[in-house]
Amino acid sequence: MGAFIRKAAPVAGLLVLAPFVGEFLLGNLSVRILPALLFLVPMYGGGALLIREVVRRTGFGWPAILLLGAAYGVIEAGLADQSLFNPAFEGHDFQAVTPIPALGISAENSLSFVAGHAVWSIGVPIALVEHLTPARRTTAWLGPIGLAVTALAYTWGLWIVFRELQDSEGFLATPAQLTGAAVVAALLVAAAFLTRRPGAARSAAGWVPRPWLVAAGGFVVSSVFVARPGSWAGFWFGVALLPLAAAAVAALARRPQWTQRQQVALCGGVLMTYAWLGFVLTGLMEPGDPVRWWGNAGFAAVAVALLVWCRRVGQRPAAASTAAASASATQ
Repeated sequence: MGAFIRKAAPVAGLLVLAPFVGEFLLGNLSVRILPALLFLVPMYGGGALLIREVVRRTGFGWPAILLLGAAYGVIEAGLADQSLFNPAFEGHDFQAVTPIPALGISAENSLSFVAGHAVWSIGVPIALVEHLTPARRTTAWLGPIGLAVTALAYTWGLWIVFRELQDSEGFLATPAQLTGAAVVAALLVAAAFLTRRPGAARSAAGWVPRPWLVAAGGFVVSSVFVARPGSWAGFWFGVALLPLAAAAVAALARRPQWTQRQQVALCGGVLMTYAWLGFVLTGLMEPGDPVRWWGNAGFAAVAVALLVWCRRVGQRPAAASTAAASASATQ
């Protein structure tokens, strides 16, 4: 029984963490409807788990995870809830800024939706749960049957969200829009498997920031990204910022001094951006609801507790190495 729990724990953790970060920590959903987390597990959690398993089984790395995360974002926002195309999605005017009438989208919101899902809904949850399971960090968590069930659950989750939004919104994108979204998602999937596999030549030794500095940098850069103005200037700034940040992280990650501690610190800093953003969204949507404010505080506290746990797990290998060295010295 204990072995089963150890094997199932990372799977369950990722299934829950993906929708928690992607919707509740973000502040898009109130603590009042926390049970809706289970409703979102098949799509968010199933998508994150499917991406993680496919990438780890095929031997690709983080560029593939993030590109598949972007494909996930296009599928969710373009095909499932269709927020990319719905001009009045959930009562918001998402196409008021940077509209592209020929496509029926907002450039700014399209970038935000896709990047948000790639980084926060997919990338950060995978990184944190893998960090908490060091012995199985880069190995498969599921067998063939589990992988097939996950794929079916993800597909079912997309259908659930599609039907729910059809009933509540009464909006359906045009065939051209749906086809375009599917093509873009397919191209992102193809690009993911054209990335370089890990294990390629590492760069020469060089300076690597300490984990706390990596966390601060991740927090600042991701906060600047989500806080940029909703305008064409903000859109182009975001388009420039994303590849620059990715290139900087990739360059550092190729250095031998870059360790798992830096990686999880980066994800921790990025995670906390959603913690403060949740309060901002509550102030915009339901500023007079004290329950929602307290819910944001609770979600932020859960995020902090998760990062404290990650830090303690990250200290275990160092502690074990120190103990082993001490034992060797006495023999």
